[in-house]
Amino acid sequence: MNTSSNTIVNDQIGQLRPWLIFHIASLATFLVSIDTTVLYVAFHSIAKSFPDASATSISWVMNAYTLVYATCLIPAGGLADRFGRKRVFMYGVAAFILASVLCGLSPNVHTLILARMLQAMGASLLGPAALSLILEAFSKEKRAIVVGAWGAIGALAAALGPAFGAWIVDSFGWEWAFYINLPIGLYCLIRGRRHLIESSNPVAKVRFDLVGMVFIIGAIALIVSSLIEYKLYINQLIFPAALLTAGVFLLAVFVYWCKRASNPLVDLNLFKSNTYRAVNIAAFFFSIAFATMFFSFFFLMTKIWGYSLPQAGLAMMTGPATVVPTALLGGRAASKYGHKVVLTLGCIIFSMSSLWYLYAITATPDYLWACLPGQIISGIGVGLVMPSLSGAAVHDLPQKDYAIGSAINQAVRQVGTVFGVAITVAILVKTSVVLDDFHHLYVIQFLLVIISAALVTQVNTKK
Repeated sequence: MNTSSNTIVNDQIGQLRPWLIFHIASLATFLVSIDTTVLYVAFHSIAKSFPDASATSISWVMNAYTLVYATCLIPAGGLADRFGRKRVFMYGVAAFILASVLCGLSPNVHTLILARMLQAMGASLLGPAALSLILEAFSKEKRAIVVGAWGAIGALAAALGPAFGAWIVDSFGWEWAFYINLPIGLYCLIRGRRHLIESSNPVAKVRFDLVGMVFIIGAIALIVSSLIEYKLYINQLIFPAALLTAGVFLLAVFVYWCKRASNPLVDLNLFKSNTYRAVNIAAFFFSIAFATMFFSFFFLMTKIWGYSLPQAGLAMMTGPATVVPTALLGGRAASKYGHKVVLTLGCIIFSMSSLWYLYAITATPDYLWACLPGQIISGIGVGLVMPSLSGAAVHDLPQKDYAIGSAINQAVRQVGTVFGVAITVAILVKTSVVLDDFHHLYVIQFLLVIISAALVTQVNTKK
């Protein structure tokens, strides 16, 4: 009788374990996703804490994280496969929560930037490892459902992040946007140590190219800094021009290095595929537009309409919430009609939101009739575009290149986000923000998305 009972219990545990692994891994990923959106809300609060810091320095609190995260994503998947997915996941979570505490304790903006870079390294380690742990835990028949649930977790974080972050920052200060990661991260470590199952591929190839990482980080840092510094040196353009020239030169060096290196950070041969090339360039421009839209929203709500941070956070929830059901419908449409149709339609719809904001937003607060429709339109556009960019990026690649192709695509999006933040800071971070500044941003958003729409017409996944 005892043997029979133990067998039943063991069977129940075996059935529940995959979802327990999903719970632990997705919770850690949710933590990383929500942390990213919280920083958009905390920007002004951080700037007030460090009044001697320049706009460039404050912007690098966000951009240093994004840039390091983007470049570390590419080798991170290989590290997890080679040295153990559970081990790398645990190291990633530990690094992330340690860096979070260091962020909250930072005495100056430079220390905060360094802590954010460490936080990005932890996030890049735990992300690919978490997904690998989940896929390993489930049978092939259930993986489509699990990946869909995984995507919904990210969308949920995007929807809750602004409101949750605004409440945290407004009630306790920006430091607690980082401290809140500690108890949740410790929970993941404790539960993960007991319940996660180790797996690895000892012969997996690790694409660790330190020289290439230095080149690309330096190139983007210089180019982005030239955008932000432009307005500070409007009468002396030699300095921003020198930064831009140096950045473009380093970018060229990076491309040359990738062509000659035996194990480069980015395999340029992947870009021989017309679809892969078009999708990644489109993803870059679309991510710039999305970042400017998302970041500028808080400036509009607080600086022009006079909303409190919690009010602005709640107002922001509609757009991301619209993304979830749209993404599910968009995925089905892409499988039936091809990614080109869905991507083109999504870009056009998102561009309509930029035009809506351009003509509907005034200095008088009117969330219901001026802002809400734009939120819904942009949410539908993002829901159609973002998931389809991921699917189209790897569609024509050989199976052996799925992981690296997907990682490069994600990195390209992150780099686009860096440029989007830089453009927003360059236009909106000043003593007095006026409505015309937002109109300039909406025009930029519209043009960037139209470029993306033109690029995705080159996508061909319906063969």
